[in-house]
Amino acid sequence: MGVAKAARFGRKAVLALGIAAIASIGTAQTVQDQQQTPNGGLDLPANLQIFGKADPNIRKPTAIVNNMVLTGTDVDQRVALIVGLNKLNVKPEERDQLRLTVLRQLIDETLQIQEAKANEITVDPKEIDSSFTRVAKNFNFTPDQFRAELKKLGSSERSVRRQIEGDLAWNRLLRRRVNINVSELEVKAMLDRMLAQKGSEEFHVYEIYMNATPDREQEVATGMQKLIQQMRDGAPFDYLARTYSEATTRSVGGDLGWVRPGMLPDALAAAAQEMQAGQVAGPIKLPTGFSILYLAEKRKVLMPDARDAKLSLRQLTVTFPKGTTEAQASIRAGKFAEATKAIRGCGDVGKVAAAEGAEVVDRDGVVIRDLPPALQQLMMPLQVGQSTQPFGSVEDGVRVLVICGRDDPKDVNLPSVEAIQSQIEDERVNLRAQRMLRDLRRDALVEYR
Repeated sequence: MGVAKAARFGRKAVLALGIAAIASIGTAQTVQDQQQTPNGGLDLPANLQIFGKADPNIRKPTAIVNNMVLTGTDVDQRVALIVGLNKLNVKPEERDQLRLTVLRQLIDETLQIQEAKANEITVDPKEIDSSFTRVAKNFNFTPDQFRAELKKLGSSERSVRRQIEGDLAWNRLLRRRVNINVSELEVKAMLDRMLAQKGSEEFHVYEIYMNATPDREQEVATGMQKLIQQMRDGAPFDYLARTYSEATTRSVGGDLGWVRPGMLPDALAAAAQEMQAGQVAGPIKLPTGFSILYLAEKRKVLMPDARDAKLSLRQLTVTFPKGTTEAQASIRAGKFAEATKAIRGCGDVGKVAAAEGAEVVDRDGVVIRDLPPALQQLMMPLQVGQSTQPFGSVEDGVRVLVICGRDDPKDVNLPSVEAIQSQIEDERVNLRAQRMLRDLRRDALVEYR
């Protein structure tokens, strides 16, 4: 994503952007006769036609990055990878925007690999093989199955391996450039700040960041509005972050982890404090660009979270005969609700279940956090002996949960020294990466054709 000035040894990055000329697949192409057709001693027609698919190995350039050609095929295969693995329904205009974004990412990726090699950093093919296997496993494929799936999606193993190489090379270059030695005094200072802030709010947030020079502010802000609309249409935040964000956190879907207001830029901190879990805010103006913020969770520093409570539950379930209408199910669920209101602890469950023809199942060690959000809200205020209101559907039946036991979480301990060190290291690497990217773009000579 970037290259530091000190390591360029005076060379400039030249990006020559060309026009992508992609042949139509499956269309006959005509080669016009020009006075005399060479035949190489073969009996060839004077005006020949070539049928079938174009040779996929013939690649037309989209950009040239320091003599490295990026082709339309490279872009299309990466777009197919993103769309296919995320199972996205992308509109034509969104696909066009995605192609432009992917081209910029491929340019950055190429510069990362080139700069790493200039600093004698190489990635062993065996490491790429190992990472490819892990990526395949993440999607529940064997390596061979993954190769077949990529081909079916219109992508390729080569596209994935190139991305892996770029990530590994860039991360090693960052680690070499950034002084990540964290002193004991720095760790102690952070622990002291956490103790001083005990009880204050902290946030688990995700971010999509895009750089914007003054002349591009309106363009970037408009593009981010379109990203928010894609979220409303169902596009996952982490997919959009991995695809469009220009921060190093894009590799983890924009996840900033747990942060306190003082750790965020003022504009982002102000937005997070006004948001509720599950909300998205943006585009938020920053000194160097714009951000979209997603708030996953809130909690209080070093305070126990009620969602970490472990419950012992008894579940009562009534099912509906096949063909039951919505109205009939509502009447039956209403009667079930009235009956379960009378429950006074788990000792009553058997009697009520027998009267209502309900099935009873016991569940122990259920953590509230692991339940669906709607159920979390039902369970949070309940105490031992209390029951939820009925929930379910016509197809799956209606259920009621009764709390038989509740182990609330204990006080939260301070994070370990190792965890604090890792957090500070990540912050330093992220900041340095942004600066390296800024320097690269400032120094690059871009020639459009």
